[in-house]
Amino acid sequence: MPQLKSSLNQLGNHVLANISPSLIREIDNHLSQIPDIIKLTLGEPDFEVPQHIKDAAKKAIDHNYSHYAPSAGFSELRQQISDYLSDRFAAHYQIENEIVVTVGATEGIYAAIQGIFNPGDTIIIPTPSFPLYQAVAQLCGLKVVIVNTAPDYLLTPQKLATTIAQHPEAKGIILNYPNNPTGATYSQSQTRAVAKLLANTDWVVLSDEIYAELVYEEPHLSMATLLPEQTIFISGFSKSHAMTGYRIGYLAGPAALMTPIGKMHQFMVTTAASPMMKAAEECLRHGRNDAQQMREIYQQRRDLLLVALNKAGFTATRLAGAFYIFAKIPANMQQDDLKFVYDLAEEAHVGVIPGSVFGPGGEHHIRISYAAATADLIEAGQRIQDYVQNLNRQNFAV
Repeated sequence: MPQLKSSLNQLGNHVLANISPSLIREIDNHLSQIPDIIKLTLGEPDFEVPQHIKDAAKKAIDHNYSHYAPSAGFSELRQQISDYLSDRFAAHYQIENEIVVTVGATEGIYAAIQGIFNPGDTIIIPTPSFPLYQAVAQLCGLKVVIVNTAPDYLLTPQKLATTIAQHPEAKGIILNYPNNPTGATYSQSQTRAVAKLLANTDWVVLSDEIYAELVYEEPHLSMATLLPEQTIFISGFSKSHAMTGYRIGYLAGPAALMTPIGKMHQFMVTTAASPMMKAAEECLRHGRNDAQQMREIYQQRRDLLLVALNKAGFTATRLAGAFYIFAKIPANMQQDDLKFVYDLAEEAHVGVIPGSVFGPGGEHHIRISYAAATADLIEAGQRIQDYVQNLNRQNFAV
């Protein structure tokens, strides 16, 4: 094993050193060591990729799509993305300079933040939110302003108006709806109210709408529909088509913003993988309805798990999208959510993620992913009920 030269010990990115690795992954790795555990930790769909999409990837390999693609992605895929956004959201983008295909939405988020903003710029992040947003903003030297959206887990017009008044220096905001971790999403009227306020700012809106196909009530209204002139639309195929490992996402926005983003994407990864892009093209060409059956099953899973959690004394916010339940730990139990999660895993063999991982507003909650097999969710619900009953008996005995 090589030992680092002692004079190099002080090297390393100091900003990165002050940012924790993904706690979601760290907790998941720890819980994975527990025998017989049912993990409801990651946003990982248990569905298989639809066969016609697998076949498209195989065909691409057989037809020698093994070389560099254009940095922004194959024009055929960008055309399909453009057509989809036009048909689905009435949002119109040119394939030449307004769409970039990325290595998952994660790379897209990094490329967008790094490509648009400058060190010292202020960006607004409503929480609870996916931890990646804040980590990337900090890595890029931005000043992060957190807006706690609890207890309704939506950025209400009142909270947004206050934030706008308090931070006239802000350059942008990150929105994610349907939301990870809470499962909350905006109604169409709420989306319009938020967009109306943002239209009076000079903020760039980074709108992560990767769960847009997993909405259970009112149809999803995109920020790209309402504010195309200042929005970067972020999405991908991981959640809608269970393609997390294919790593294909995309960004769409005004050319003046997409040009630096595309340049950053080029420097970071050159291009996304060619066979995976051909698979993504098939998603939009012949598989736009693939998510419908998954969505119906997710909704059934959500409802059955909510029944079990309610019996155990947990409460949850309105779950209108994505595939997460953000449940409040009962008041008579351990309120340190990390300790609660570890005890639940050790005693009940059910793995979940503590809400505090997702920032202010997440404390005393747990995030449960119901993107798991229905049988596992039924068993997990029963184990949680048994766990609570055992705790209550112990407390009563004391």
